[in-house]
Order: sequence, then C-alpha cells, then structure tokens
Amino acid sequence: MNGVLLIDKPQDITSHDVVALVRKRFKIKKVGHAGTLDPAATGLLVLLLGQATKKSNTFLNAAKAYHVECRLGIATDTDDREGKEIENHPLDKLAAELSKEKISKTIKTFQGEILQAVPRYSAVKINGKKLYELARQGKEFALPERLVNIYNIDIEKIELPYVVMAVKCSKGTYIRSLCRDIGKKLNCGGCVWQLRRTMSEPFDIKRAIKLDQLKGMTEEELLREIIKL
Repeated sequence: MNGVLLIDKPQDITSHDVVALVRKRFKIKKVGHAGTLDPAATGLLVLLLGQATKKSNTFLNAAKAYHVECRLGIATDTDDREGKEIENHPLDKLAAELSKEKISKTIKTFQGEILQAVPRYSAVKINGKKLYELARQGKEFALPERLVNIYNIDIEKIELPYVVMAVKCSKGTYIRSLCRDIGKKLNCGGCVWQLRRTMSEPFDIKRAIKLDQLKGMTEEELLREIIKL
C-alpha cells in the first residue's frame, strides 16, 4: 500500500474525512493528501499512501487546475455560497453596468503573478491561530497576503450573474479569493458558486475513482488503482 491514490471527492465531505475513510477501510497506517479541498468543493484529491507520504511536499507544490462557477453580484464572508451574504447587487443592475467585454477584460488582469489576500475563513494562521477560528470569534484582523501565479484563465461562459472559467494556478492560490477579487474590481461583489479541481500535476481527474466505488473495493482492487512512485 505505497503510492498515490486519486479520489474524486464529492460535495459536503472534508478532505480529512476521505483520508480517515481510506485509513480505516483498508487499515493503512500512513495516509495523507497533497492539497485540501473545501467541503463544498468537488474533484481531484491526491492521496498519498505509506512511503509516498514522504513525498508530500513535491505534490503540494504542484500546479493545480479548477473548473469554477463565479457568482457576480454577491459577496459573502467566506467568499463562497456557504457564507453569510454581506453584499448584494440586483441582476438588472449588473446587466446595465457590466458588459461581457468588461467582465472578460477584468478577469484577464488576474493572469500572471499577483499578490492575493487569503480568505477570512481559511486555515492560514496568525500567531498560531487559524483565521477561521478568529473569524468565528468575531475578531478583526488583516488578511495575510501571498504571491501566487495564475498561469491561465479560460473564460468558458458569461451568463450573468454567473461566469464559468477554467483556471490553472500555482500552489497556495485560493479560487475563493480570485472570485472575491474579480467581484471587487467590477464593483459588484463576487464569490465561488461551484468549484471542481480537475488537475494536480501530474495527475488528472480522469484517473480518479468515485468515493462510492472506493467503499465497495477489495484490497486487491485497490492495489490495482494505486500509482507507484
């Protein structure tokens, strides 16, 4: 049980839950993952089994790709649809103020190296405290910023209030922050509505197995799915 296992994570389950399920179901002592997904997000979760956990930094530093539906006109405290609404612009106002050309040009300005503030609700720490813990306590704090690289944004569809994009980015990039900042730049607010990870180099979602499929697997069947390093 040494190698990489690719899981297509469903919605409303944490990355830690998936790790715990694999560890318990197949009695594997060492199981980790190469980059967490929010509970509301779906898609590629790279699990590292056994000796492969020693190579976690290699995969954590890899480029990622996402398919994202950004909802313009609404901002939330979590920067996704799960959070408390803090800004709302009616659809008719959006349609009057935002052309497809303006939206496209604004989004393209985020390609390349950018300084990105992390979401208020994230596991990033300030003085040893996770931001989401501080946020839940109602405390005010400055959002830490980090330099990230948005390698490419392919705009697939603009149908207000939604923008559908394929994004390839460096490690440490928050797609929630990207949607929030696009909304800010357009003066209308924005947040993630749907998010799916499609790639974590060098692995693609096409090779991933569904969680329900995993639950019914025998140890022999699992071994056939493990990618040896």
